[in-house]
Amino acid sequence: MPLYRINIEEMIVYTFEVEADSEDEAMEIAVDNYNSGIFVLEPGNLVAKQMSIETDEYTTEWFEF
Repeated sequence: MPLYRINIEEMIVYTFEVEADSEDEAMEIAVDNYNSGIFVLEPGNLVAKQMSIETDEYTTEWFEF
């Protein structure tokens, strides 16, 4: 019986508010907060999910389910 490896990818969205003087500063603050664990996207809102299947011979394209 063949072995199939199932890859599942989820995209979640969570909105955070940042006070900053510019978009660049807001992005820098957001990246710093994410990297330091202040911004955590769990559980968040699931907006997309997709799957692919791998064997030793092939890998399928990603497909939504």
